[in-house]
Amino acid sequence: MAVTRVLLKDYVTGGDAQLSDFVVEQVPAPTKDQLKDNQVLVRPQYFSVDPYQRGRLSGVTDSYVASYAKGQPITNFLVGRVVASTSPAFKEGDLVVANDGPWATEYIADADSVYKAPEHAGIEPRDYVGVLSMPSYTAYYGTMVLGDPKPGETILVSSASGAVGQMVVQLAKAAGLHVVAFAGSDAKVEHVKQLGADVAFNYKTCGDFGAAIKKLIPQGIDIYYDNVGGPYLDAVLAHVNDHARIIICGAITQYNLKSPADAYAIKNITNVLVRKVRMQGFIILDLMDSPYHAQFVDHVANLYHQGKIKYRTCETEGLENAPQAVLDLFAGKNFGKSIVKA
Repeated sequence: MAVTRVLLKDYVTGGDAQLSDFVVEQVPAPTKDQLKDNQVLVRPQYFSVDPYQRGRLSGVTDSYVASYAKGQPITNFLVGRVVASTSPAFKEGDLVVANDGPWATEYIADADSVYKAPEHAGIEPRDYVGVLSMPSYTAYYGTMVLGDPKPGETILVSSASGAVGQMVVQLAKAAGLHVVAFAGSDAKVEHVKQLGADVAFNYKTCGDFGAAIKKLIPQGIDIYYDNVGGPYLDAVLAHVNDHARIIICGAITQYNLKSPADAYAIKNITNVLVRKVRMQGFIILDLMDSPYHAQFVDHVANLYHQGKIKYRTCETEGLENAPQAVLDLFAGKNFGKSIVKA
């Protein structure tokens, strides 16, 4: 029996990743006889595909998370079943989550690198890389903790149909905010409206972005959840209210630059001072063991079970097709949280 693995062939140092940067290979399957003490044999069911992986493909050594190694499997969040175990903490059949598991259809891991998936009514295995995944936790922490939302305030959400954005929209609406959101197609805009956004628009067809938000948000912006950076962040800075909170979650417009000289230069940065804005970035990987994570899982799982939260995924079938799922994500072709079914 063979297993499929996805490896990094070449670093992507500038521009867009290509399928040729990955290797899909077949290797002999590991067996339970190969387990050492306190190890588990895991058969993944679903793999997560996330924007932060772009940085891990680059080979840089000074980032917040280590780059992938050439010739080694891509790693990320996954959920799967224990096939065999030499650890007293796990038994065959346990559903487990790995925060940095390899893209392989079976693999051996130290027991302390996985944890049992929390049990919640109505939650399926795929939900641990979907509605309860790292991007949803990112949305929860950024919105509810850093955003410090107050009923009646106005929040603007970027990439609102994506893995993080769709959760931000719903959490903000549940917190009593006026939600304005933008996305990159009319279908995505309609989806965001169905999630509860009070106003949603297509940033690709709205004309001048700054003029659009001035018209749609005459009251000004209290919270901006930024997944894109660049000129969109700049335009928002011109329309923030006093004591606004800007949550820097991502900057996807800046990820595929060919050189540092191509980076967008923010022009309205003085408004951070004048408007007394709190602008804060965060790395959710630093907070996976925080008490906030358990709060997030309980809060969102209960809302999801009650039907008060909807969550759309963009599922790719077969681990051998994961490289294309990565490319589609970076190109904005995904509609919802990108996941791969083993």
